[in-house]
Amino acid sequence: MITVSNLAIQFGKRILFQDVNLKFTAGNCYGVIGANGAGKSTFLRMLSGDLDPTRGIISFGSNERLSVLKQDHFEFDEYTVIDTVMMGHDRLWKVKEEKDAIYAKEDFSEADGIKASELEEAFAEMDGWNAESNAASLLSSLGIKENNHYTLMKDMSGKEKVRILLARALFGKPDNLLLDEPTNDLDIETIRWLEDYLANYENTVLIVSHDRHFLDSVSTHIIDIDYGKIQMFTGNYSFWYESSQLALRQQQMQNKKAEEKKKELEEFIRRFSANVAKSKQATSRRKMLDKLNIEEIKPSTRKYPGIIFTPEREPGNMILEVKGLSKTVDGTVLFKDVNFNIEKDDKIAFVSRDPRAMTALFEIINGNAKADSGSFNWGVTITYAYLPVDNSNFFNTDLNLVEWLGQFSNDTTESFIRGYLGKMLFAGEEIFKKAGVLSGGEKMRCMISRIMLKNANVMVLDSPANHLDLESIQAFNNSLKTFKGNVLLSSHDHEFINTVCNRIIELTPNGIIDKVMDYDDYLDDANVKAQQIKLYGM
Repeated sequence: MITVSNLAIQFGKRILFQDVNLKFTAGNCYGVIGANGAGKSTFLRMLSGDLDPTRGIISFGSNERLSVLKQDHFEFDEYTVIDTVMMGHDRLWKVKEEKDAIYAKEDFSEADGIKASELEEAFAEMDGWNAESNAASLLSSLGIKENNHYTLMKDMSGKEKVRILLARALFGKPDNLLLDEPTNDLDIETIRWLEDYLANYENTVLIVSHDRHFLDSVSTHIIDIDYGKIQMFTGNYSFWYESSQLALRQQQMQNKKAEEKKKELEEFIRRFSANVAKSKQATSRRKMLDKLNIEEIKPSTRKYPGIIFTPEREPGNMILEVKGLSKTVDGTVLFKDVNFNIEKDDKIAFVSRDPRAMTALFEIINGNAKADSGSFNWGVTITYAYLPVDNSNFFNTDLNLVEWLGQFSNDTTESFIRGYLGKMLFAGEEIFKKAGVLSGGEKMRCMISRIMLKNANVMVLDSPANHLDLESIQAFNNSLKTFKGNVLLSSHDHEFINTVCNRIIELTPNGIIDKVMDYDDYLDDANVKAQQIKLYGM
C-alpha cells in the first residue's frame, strides 16, 4: 500500500502538480497517464524516493518492499545476469552477502555461528533457497536463455538488458511495484506474458505506459495527471477515454438536462461493464464499475490533434501487386518469395519476428530500396503516402515549421500551412520554431501533417505510434479506423493493429502467412502457430 498526502512538486515557478491525496492498495494496478511533460515519470520518481517532493508525505505499509524498474542499462555491468535479478530483492541480497562473508572467514568463531544461524533463518523466511531458481524462471519467461543466466551484464545486448531489468523489478513479488514503460523493446509474446503476470498480481502496481492495449489488460484504475492535478478513476484506459469524451460532449451541450446526462452516463457504464468480460480482470473491474459514482466521470482537459485523412480519389480495383519479393540484409534472410495482392478495403498489418523485415518491404515498395529479387506494381489510380520509421533525413534543415511543411504543399500561403500545423497542436510562435530542433514527438506530428497534405488513398505506415503521446496515438488510431482507403501498417501498438487492420501478413525467411482476420484472432489461431513452426523451422 502507498499513501500520498498533500503532495506537490515545483521546479522554479512551474508547478507540475499539488494537493495530491491518494491511496494505492494491494490487488490493484494503476495506469498513470498524462500529456508529455505532465509529470508521469516525475511522480514515479517521487514514489521511489529518487526525487524529493516540494512538500507532502509518501508512506508505505509496515515492512513493505518497493521495487522499481531501472532504466540505467550500465549500472550492473560487472554482475552476472542472475545476480542482477536477485539483487532486485535488496533485503534478501544483503542477507545472502552477509552470510556468505561469514562462511568465507578463516577464523570462524562461535559468535559467527550464532550470527550465521540468524541470517539463515531470515534467508529461509524470504524463500532464499529458491531465489536462484525463481530468478531463472523469470528470466526464461522474459526470453533470456538459460545459457546466458551467468553471463556478465556488460556482455548482453541493450534489448536483453531491458528484459533482465524487468525481471529484476518483478523478482520476489514486491509489495509495491513501479514500472515506467515496461513494454519497451518487448515482443508480443513477452508482452502477453507480462499482461497475464500483472493481471494476477496480488500486490500494488503503478505503471506508466503508452501502450493502450497493455494498460487495458492490466489496469483496474487510471491515474490522470492533468492541469496541475492528479486524479484517480475506476476502470482501464479505454473506459477512462470513452467516458471522458462522453462527458466532454455533454459539457459542450449546455442545454442538455442534468437527468438526461446522468441516464446517458449510466447506460454507458452498463454497456462497458458488459463488454469488459474479455478482460483478464473482468470480475473485479465489473464490481468497481458497479460501484462507480456518476459524478466521478469528468471530461479531460487535454487536447487531441486533429488528424484527418481525405483521399482525393477512390482507389480502383488494382491497388498493389507484389510478386516474388526477397530481401537479405547482413546475411540474414528477412523475407523470401513474397507474393500478395491488395484488395479494396484491405487494411493490412505486416508482422515479423525481425522488425527489419517490415521496414525493408516498405522501403522497397516506396522506391527507396531495391529487392534482391521480385517485383511490385502500384495501380494507376493509387496515390500513396509513406511514414518511415526513421524520419531524421527530413529534419536536417534550418527551415522553420511553416517553411518546412510548405515544401510538401501546392498552397504555400502562411494561413493555409498554419491551419495544418494548428491541427497538430503547433500554435502561436511555435510555428516559427526550427524544424531541426524538434523533439521526437514533434517531428512525428510534422510528418503526419505532411501525409495529410498528400490526400492519398493508400497509407504506408512504419511504426506510426513511435514517439507520440497517448493523445496523438489515440487521434491517429481513430482517423485510420474511418479512413476511406487502404492501409499498410507495421506497429508495436497492439491496439493500433487490432482496431484498424482486417488482414495480417507475417513475413518469414521462408514465405508468408496471410490471413483475413483481426490481430487478436491471429495471435490465438492454432493454424497460424502450426504454419509458423513450419516456416521458421522450429
